[in-house]
Amino acid sequence: MQQDIYQPRQYIIQVVMVLGIVALIGKCFQLQVWDESYQKQHSYRQALTLYPSRGLVYDRNGELLIYNRAIYDLQATYNTVKKNNIDTNEFCRLLGIDRATFEANMDKDFSTYRYSKRKPFEFMSKVPADSFAKFEEHLYKFPGFESIRKNVRGYLVHSGAHILGYISEVNKKDIRKSNKLYKSGDYIGKSGLESNYEIQLRGERGKKHVLKDKFNRIKGRYKKGDQDSPASSGYDLITSLDIELQAYAEELMQNKRGAVVAIEPSTGEILSMVSAPYYDPSILAVDLNRQNAFLELSQDPSKPLFNRALTAKYPPGSIFKTIMSAIALQEGVLTPNRSIPCGGAYRYGSLRIGCHGHGATSSVANAIRVSCNNYYCQVYKELVNLYGFNHPEKGLQRLTEHLNAFGLGKKLGVDIPGEAAGSIPSVDFYNKRYGQGRWKFSHGVSVGIGQGELEVTPLQMANIAAIIANRGYYYIPHFAKEFMGEESNILEKYKQRNYTKVLPVHFDAVIDGMESVVTAGTGRRAKIPGITVCGKTGTVENPHGKDHSTFIAFAPKENPKIAIAVYVENGGYGSTYAAPISSLIIEKYLRGEIQGQQRQALEKRMLEADLVNIKKTTSPSTSSTEEEALESIEPNNSNQ
Repeated sequence: MQQDIYQPRQYIIQVVMVLGIVALIGKCFQLQVWDESYQKQHSYRQALTLYPSRGLVYDRNGELLIYNRAIYDLQATYNTVKKNNIDTNEFCRLLGIDRATFEANMDKDFSTYRYSKRKPFEFMSKVPADSFAKFEEHLYKFPGFESIRKNVRGYLVHSGAHILGYISEVNKKDIRKSNKLYKSGDYIGKSGLESNYEIQLRGERGKKHVLKDKFNRIKGRYKKGDQDSPASSGYDLITSLDIELQAYAEELMQNKRGAVVAIEPSTGEILSMVSAPYYDPSILAVDLNRQNAFLELSQDPSKPLFNRALTAKYPPGSIFKTIMSAIALQEGVLTPNRSIPCGGAYRYGSLRIGCHGHGATSSVANAIRVSCNNYYCQVYKELVNLYGFNHPEKGLQRLTEHLNAFGLGKKLGVDIPGEAAGSIPSVDFYNKRYGQGRWKFSHGVSVGIGQGELEVTPLQMANIAAIIANRGYYYIPHFAKEFMGEESNILEKYKQRNYTKVLPVHFDAVIDGMESVVTAGTGRRAKIPGITVCGKTGTVENPHGKDHSTFIAFAPKENPKIAIAVYVENGGYGSTYAAPISSLIIEKYLRGEIQGQQRQALEKRMLEADLVNIKKTTSPSTSSTEEEALESIEPNNSNQ
């Protein structure tokens, strides 16, 4: 009886189930066959990244230095490629690859989480636009392949590699540091301006939402593109670099090791920065040969990737005497007309620091002109003993504070990576080396002539010249003049004056002395007819070989337009290479050309001078009388 009672209910349930199944089948038919719009709406959704164009880079005169060029990454979805049985021969012919390469690129370890047969993976990367153009016309024939366009850098110049920098693919550290803003395959600035201004140059990525079918083919836009966001290009950068001057300075430094830094004193803008040896920036552009080029540069024993202008730390030699003069005048140790007799050396007990035959040091200007070692050892002694012979700590601390205000012993804050701070032997330094209360001025007296433990960078040397030109202040040396359309205050710090502790009046004697160095002293090769150049030579002792040649200068004397430092490793006297190279760069910047046969002959000698392949060449020839006259002023193993 109970079975008869429940039987009608069973039939009802069965009927309901059948009707439900029929309804589901009908709905599926509607969704998958009949209603195409609904089918599209529920296709596989994917967000594609739209890569922006990086900001262009120009020199101070509007010349384009770095532009963008397109490259393509080609992605493949394994299952789709295999199911569609594409014409592999045609595919390889269009891309310029062989069958073995095709198979190798498709053969991934799909057992790992990195790859899936159902999802796109990188098949080829960095395909140049000209190579990809032919293939792109036929891309529709090859289901399972899709392209991603990216922008990389192209270079219209062959100079300024250390300044401009390069971009490269991100690594795991870059991705982690960016909080996953970047992903594998993205590019990031790795050196120079490209690195320092990555945020401003890179732009903002966009998104394009598309619908794909089960074969990973794009079927249309998602919600008609309502959720898409366009990519925003990076800001174009106008730099302070004078690319013509940069190229000229690099020519002068070919076959030499060292650095050149030229600054506009009134703004702190860097006009030129050369680290020699250097390299062509275009060889590190993103392409298939970049890795080999980088490896070759990194293994080169001359270290062309090393930026000597920022990172190398050198004893400054006699150019340091200009600073010592200004500080001593400020502290009352010197007066403009103070005379200190010289007997051919500075002597203190058993200590002897040699000098050379020169006229009377009857004033600060005259002491700078003849570069008297005895004069500046005495100045150092009196500065350190300013608070008494038994309290050198107080005097040295005072001197250190002055030197810090000149931008020494610290990073200046230039806007490309890699800057070194240099070093100033401080109270802590001597306390650690000799013990507190167990050292006197004599332990560091060679610092007074720019030797000893003192180390500065070529950038700091050029900044010293700018400070003297400005009579006591400087702007942080920098390359960025303007980001076009960018309204933040990121460059505001480069517009602030940084003052030394020396009053402007005390620079007059220093500047007069630097002028006389060029007109009647060791820097006569830096003389430019019609332009008043103020400079100071330096011959830096090198215990490992030939001395280093250095020179700082600015010009004109009134309303200076350029301040410069040149450091030539193993160049000998400051007058031999550094001074002539400086003067040629100054004249090139101020006049646009080298004028007169004598100056052009000097230019030719500097261009042809080879200090790297010594056996293949000789030093630049000069008349014997000129060379002998210079050597009578600049002695061997001095700090001239």
